[in-house]
Amino acid sequence: MSDMIHVFCPACFAPNRLPEARIDAGPRCGACKNALIGGVVPNLNAKYFAKITQGSSLPVLVDCWAPWCGPCTAMAPAFEQAAQALQGQVYFAKLNTEEEQMLGQSLGIRSIPTLLLFARGKEVARQAGAMSAEQITSWLKVQLQNG
Repeated sequence: MSDMIHVFCPACFAPNRLPEARIDAGPRCGACKNALIGGVVPNLNAKYFAKITQGSSLPVLVDCWAPWCGPCTAMAPAFEQAAQALQGQVYFAKLNTEEEQMLGQSLGIRSIPTLLLFARGKEVARQAGAMSAEQITSWLKVQLQNG
């Protein structure tokens, strides 16, 4: 029997348990029936941030951004492209630091955009500054190999 993993739905944040071998088979959320992999990149709020970063079997990459930040909005399509390139390997999410100021402060976000990588509930890497999809993917692969 293959190993079971926990994947959170990007639409409703419901936890889903599935065999790791089926992650590339187009799994759907048991609660809302949306795609678990390859769908939208969700915006996290304080309520779901800890749930996702601590409970996901997949590493979680969070893009900390704000709508007024030019480099943040310029990097958004690149973040989406990286999410598509690494779907099923990493859970991608966004955190609007304008809406979640207390959470941004507690995470020590000093500049945006900032990428935070979590594994097993702990922050394992951080990168500030706008990046292309290729740069995000390369940086993330290096971090995953080192972790």
